[in-house]
Amino acid sequence: MERDVVTLDDPPVAAEPSEVDSGRRRFAPSWASAVVTALILAAAVFSFTVDGFAGGRNLSFLLLDVVAIGVIALPLTLVVVTGEIDLSVASTLGLSSALMGKLWLSGFTIELSVVLCLVAGVVLGLVNGFFVTVLGLPSLAVTIGTLALYRGLATVLLGDQAVADFPAEWTRAATADLPGTPIPLVLLPLLVLVVLFAVLLHYTAFGRTLFAMGANAEAARFSGVSVRRTKLLLFVATGVISALAGIYWTLRYASARGDNGTGLELSVVAAVLLGGVSIFGGRGSMGGVVAAVLLLGTLSNGLRLADVSADTLTIVTGGLLIVSVVVPNLLQRARAARQRRDRAHALKP
Repeated sequence: MERDVVTLDDPPVAAEPSEVDSGRRRFAPSWASAVVTALILAAAVFSFTVDGFAGGRNLSFLLLDVVAIGVIALPLTLVVVTGEIDLSVASTLGLSSALMGKLWLSGFTIELSVVLCLVAGVVLGLVNGFFVTVLGLPSLAVTIGTLALYRGLATVLLGDQAVADFPAEWTRAATADLPGTPIPLVLLPLLVLVVLFAVLLHYTAFGRTLFAMGANAEAARFSGVSVRRTKLLLFVATGVISALAGIYWTLRYASARGDNGTGLELSVVAAVLLGGVSIFGGRGSMGGVVAAVLLLGTLSNGLRLADVSADTLTIVTGGLLIVSVVVPNLLQRARAARQRRDRAHALKP
């Protein structure tokens, strides 16, 4: 008989599937709208107050900056919806980058190096998934451990060496714009992935099972959902896409280093939670996550142009991460309290 897995925190009361769906519909659009509004306001303020922000060249840099965060945030959204977390994504990116550099130095073709890096991403995701779904360990603890492990392996592969002599056609493709526009070409595959993940999460039976698992894993298991297998697949998907982000990062900066992407997990997790995905699982929307990725990219880009220090940017990201956890839960508690009052009034004679 399948053993239930350990999640970050299961809600104390089981939710019926219809309640999960209705809660998702009520919460996600309003929060996503708030994030979109904040994005528009931030862009407007920076456009009028920061020189060069509204220029086409800066728009291209801004979009290139959000690609890595955006692509990793997509599978991580599915993971968090189920009530789990993966904090090793940036270290997977770094290890993929270091492996790509090592393979290139060893005489492998660039095509084979890319394929092997993606295979490595599958393996790294399997490691996380094995500890969480087979051994039943908390994903928070597991991925904190693999965060350090994978980053250490990346450092061992290349040390303090940087590999920078990748084929020019590959590095140019990573930063090229669509002809006649400031929009990076690499944005097109990202948009395809956004659509695929949005459809998967919101318009398929598989997506509904993810929300059900996040609301109550045990109830989902008794409904016939293979909780362990599903979560294992999600960790593998997160690993391989994080490796893909590592390949993009390497080609964009034309540099393979063991410390590539250090600290990026903070921005990715902040984007997912700020996008309205509940840290406890069972609630969220892909549209909100995409808007949050763009909001974080806009704030980072605008503040950098305004000569704000990197430490201040980290403070802003951390503050938004706290807000994204605290505010939705306060709203949820207020809504639950109002519903209890309404039921109490309805029961009065």
